[in-house]
Amino acid sequence: MSPPPTSPTPVPPPTAAPQTSGFAQDALLSTGQWNAFDRSLGRQSPTSRWLGWRLRLLVTTALLGCLGVFFLAYWLAQQPLVGAAWRLTGNGQVELNLARDPLLKPAQGKTLEGLAGRDGKLVPVDGLALQRSARWLIDDVEGRRYLSTQRQLGQLLQSEQVQLRFSDGTMLDLRTHPRGFMGLGLLFWLLCSLALVVYGVAMAVLLARPNRLNSVYAVMACCQAANLVFIAVESTLDLAWPLGLADWDYYGRVALDLVTAAAVVHATAVYPRKVAHAGWWLLPVWVATAALVVLTTLDWLPAAWWWVQGACALLGMAAIALLTWSHGVEPHPFALVLRRFGIIAVTTWVLLSIAVAMARGESGVQQNISIIGSMIWYVFFASLLLLIPFLSKSQQMMREFSLLAAITTVATSLDLLFVATFSLGQVTSVTLALFVSLGLYVGARQWLLDRLMGSSVATTERMFEQLYKIAREVEARPDRTSSLLTRLLRELFEPLEILVVDKLTARSRVVADGSTLVVPVPNMVNPQPSAPTMGSIVIRFAHRGRKLFTAEDARLTDRIFEQLRRAVAFDKAVEQGRSEERMRLAQDLHDDIGARLLTLMYQAQSPEMEDYIRHTLQDLKTLTRGLAAQNHHLSDAAAEWKSDLVHRLNAAECELTWNVGLDRNVPLGVVQWSALTRVLRELANNAIAHSRATRVDVAMTLHGDRFELVVRDNGIGKNPASWSHGLGLGGIRKRVKQLGGEVEWREVMPQGIECRVFIAKFKPTD
Repeated sequence: MSPPPTSPTPVPPPTAAPQTSGFAQDALLSTGQWNAFDRSLGRQSPTSRWLGWRLRLLVTTALLGCLGVFFLAYWLAQQPLVGAAWRLTGNGQVELNLARDPLLKPAQGKTLEGLAGRDGKLVPVDGLALQRSARWLIDDVEGRRYLSTQRQLGQLLQSEQVQLRFSDGTMLDLRTHPRGFMGLGLLFWLLCSLALVVYGVAMAVLLARPNRLNSVYAVMACCQAANLVFIAVESTLDLAWPLGLADWDYYGRVALDLVTAAAVVHATAVYPRKVAHAGWWLLPVWVATAALVVLTTLDWLPAAWWWVQGACALLGMAAIALLTWSHGVEPHPFALVLRRFGIIAVTTWVLLSIAVAMARGESGVQQNISIIGSMIWYVFFASLLLLIPFLSKSQQMMREFSLLAAITTVATSLDLLFVATFSLGQVTSVTLALFVSLGLYVGARQWLLDRLMGSSVATTERMFEQLYKIAREVEARPDRTSSLLTRLLRELFEPLEILVVDKLTARSRVVADGSTLVVPVPNMVNPQPSAPTMGSIVIRFAHRGRKLFTAEDARLTDRIFEQLRRAVAFDKAVEQGRSEERMRLAQDLHDDIGARLLTLMYQAQSPEMEDYIRHTLQDLKTLTRGLAAQNHHLSDAAAEWKSDLVHRLNAAECELTWNVGLDRNVPLGVVQWSALTRVLRELANNAIAHSRATRVDVAMTLHGDRFELVVRDNGIGKNPASWSHGLGLGGIRKRVKQLGGEVEWREVMPQGIECRVFIAKFKPTD
């Protein structure tokens, strides 16, 4: 029962096989399944599909359906009618309740004995005549008597004049008149409208993708549309069916119910998971169904009502068992949703059958249950068939329909129970059932919503935090976009499987009847809306196979990725502005301060002053070069730091030992480069100025994410715990903390101080 496909425009064929990124190491798709699914990504668009003969045929079938309803209404409007409304008395007789014809006013409230024609032959009438359909009569004898009475009454009403005979001897001769369109009633038009909608959806599904499965769905939907039309005709009855239509109603509805039940089993046997050798298993189902239809039509089947009700219930249970098996083999959420609705439908069918059987012998109660209860069930089942093609379209629609189905099922079941078991009046039972079901609904609403929506949905704050982190990582490493987005989508939807495929798609969309969501990977190298995508992420079985993907999920992923694209573009714009500002500052420092220092150096009055200014120029050169550089790699920065320290320490006649061990060369951000430059420079100055060291050892290591810098001197410094942290030491602590690290000083033997900078999670801008 697949919905109309929602594939976008054709896309190029895949150039690489999918790579699994889900929880399980073994992919849930077999090779054949993946190839079929991969081909489905490139199907033609709905727009192109509906052009041509499909659209014309759909319009033609819709017009034929409308014309059929119109001609049926026209024919019913021409049928003869006696202007009276009847009701059932406590002793099972028919009483004139409301006289629309002035000639019947004197007989209002009297018990009808029968109708007679011009030949004077009386057709007896009792409470059985007010039953609207033989379909819900349990006893075979009563069913045959009902059909015989309806044939006689239909034949009698074809004459222009009939005689009504009442139990007190009153006889009234009346002329029949056409019912007219106004006499059909509002319920007739409502049920016919629903039947047209069900029929139209069936034709749309079948024509959108003609295949065996959609044909089975169309059979079910058309059968239920025909059932609704029969119920609509029943709603117009006062006392008698139009000639010959009562037989069509009984035998037709039996066949429609049995065919629908068999089609449900057929559909669940091939979808979502096909049973091995399904054709051989389904053959006896259809043979048994056809046999029941034939035997019932020929009146060769004793206790036919029980056979039909039991067969429909058993076939429904078989469908539920198949869906349970299917979900166990492959956790397709469509099977889980259909199983829930199937349990509701079968349970209410069984309860309705039990209620009708328990009310046997109480004609008034049984008629109310069979008329009202059966109509509610058929409307519910037709609505369920309408919902199936759109389960993956709207989560809100599915949620509200589920709640409506639950509350309606509870209310109907309680109403039938109160009427059949406690013999309550119709108004009393309906009122009590509504109050009880509403109370249960209010108490269990939140639990139901949690079950339908899932309780582990990511919060807005967490989603924003994830987007911010991913934007930063993607900006530095666009090649990791797929893996980062996979992690985000896994947290958002909790799927059983995520596949990254080299398949270009234009937008997110739901496929495979809501079990799969295909999401395009945005181009973060060029984060413009018009930029081509970088493959796709295929997500299967949301919330561990318990939920269907819907159109809202597709729109949500599109909005999330659009926000991510904007965040990356914004960060790039901000970084570009920062880079331009640093370039401007570096240029100004070089042109202005550098020129002035150079002038002062040439005008220096002593060699010491000249040497000091030369060192200052060297520091300025290092600073401006760092500000102007776009990228700083750790190995290049280490070489610059060594050169700077050699220059400083040589001027103070201090020896430098330099050791660097890096397992990888990573790029540094300006903040990292600036902080480490100033830390090294401050530590070297302290060793020269305060410790009066003659030797400085520097060791720098990077292993994985663990960065360590150790600076040791052989000076006179002692007891670092007692030092007062001024601007120098305080600046070192502040810069190391800014990098997410820790710093400590300790005294070493035989003399000197060792400073250790440790960053456990060194995050380079890679």
